[in-house]
This record gives sequence, C-alpha cells and structure tokens, in this order.
Amino acid sequence: MPRAVCNLAAMRTLRRFAPLAILLCALPALWASGLLNHLSWASFSQYEAVLSAWIGRHPVLAPLAYAAAYAATTALSVPEAAVLTLIGGLMFGTLLGGTMAVIGATVGALVLFLAARSAFATSRESSTGRRLARIRAALQRDGFHYLLAIRLIPAFPFWLVNLAAAIAGMRVLPFSAATLIGIIPATFLYAWIGAGVGEVLSSGDTPDLSAIFSPRLIGPLMALALLALLPLVLRKRNRSDA
Repeated sequence: MPRAVCNLAAMRTLRRFAPLAILLCALPALWASGLLNHLSWASFSQYEAVLSAWIGRHPVLAPLAYAAAYAATTALSVPEAAVLTLIGGLMFGTLLGGTMAVIGATVGALVLFLAARSAFATSRESSTGRRLARIRAALQRDGFHYLLAIRLIPAFPFWLVNLAAAIAGMRVLPFSAATLIGIIPATFLYAWIGAGVGEVLSSGDTPDLSAIFSPRLIGPLMALALLALLPLVLRKRNRSDA
C-alpha cells in the first residue's frame, strides 16, 4: 500500500478518535487539578458569599458561565453533576437554575455523543450481527421514545446512556430532543430542592438529600417514563390486531 494512502488512512483515524481522546484525557487532568474537590457542599459553603456577590454583579454572564461549566462536567462525565444542579437552584433559583442546567446538560451530552459516534462509526458499519441490526433498526424507528423513558428516570448513569446511544447508532436529532425533554422534570426537581437549602448551609450543616430518591418523588418520574413508552405499546398492539 502506498505511503500516501497509509498516511491518509491514519489521518482519518486520528480525526475520528481525536474528540473522544480529548475528553478522556481531560477528565483525569481535571481530577489531578483538584478543581473537582471544590464541587461539594462543604467547599461550596465557604465560597457561597463570594459567588453570590459575583452573580449579583454579572446577572447575564453568571448564568451563561454556569451553563458552560455544566456542559463541561457533563461532557467529561463528572459524577458530581447532580450537586451542580442543586447549586444552580440555590444560586439562581428554581426557574433560571433549572433552565441553565437543562441547557448545559443537553449540550454536554451532545458533545460526548458526537465524540463517541465519531470514534465508533467504522465499527458500527462493519458489524453485521443480526441482533445488533435489529437494535439499530429499533433505534432508528423508536429511539426517541426509548431514550426519553430512560432520561426521565435519573437512576441510569447519564454518561453511560450517552455512550450507549452513540455506539448503537442513534440519530442526532432524536437523541438531542429526548435528552432535552427527558431531563427537564428531574432537573427542575433538583433545582427546586437546591433553592431551599440555603438556610441549611448558613447554619453550617450539610443538606440531607435522601428525599430525592424517595418513592414520593421517583414515583411520578417513573410514571412519566411509562407514559413515554405508551406509543410503542399501542403501536405493537395495533400491529398484532391487524
């Protein structure tokens, strides 16, 4: 094989894997920097007054910076994103904090999705397994409903769902729409809870967030997830009756 052809193939491979490689390298670098150590209630309580003052001086820039930080943590699959949602509710209120968190999470998820889809594009095309082909066909047809149901329940690891959707070959538009819509209920719920923990932090205590996973709050989210799958159930029922 001519050297020029080999170099061209190497460049194409590099371009495919570069976005995902950058994300994979950035995460340990972020951990090593020590910045993630400040993403906790104990650290946040020390800087709350400073952040509140800065937000007061920059009412437009501050929410945008928060959304950008949220997008970065989501793209890098940082597990403390839930804490960041609560902090957004505390700093900006339920409506603005929840909105910026939804935007940031959707953008970050899309970045990771596109990076993974680029890296695994060739492997998807070369695979001919019948089971995988059926999965891809189902995602092409009903991927929005499946992903919407998964997004509505915050029990599934966010980063894992992003990677799985990319590897399975889900399309960009259904992925983005299902992510945006599906994370709204839980995100605003977290922001609402975060908006009410100011008094707890001011007293020097750590908020008890166990109520987030109580049946009283998870139950409605699971009901919404089942509702998202209802069109698929009805479609299959109509096919069986035909």
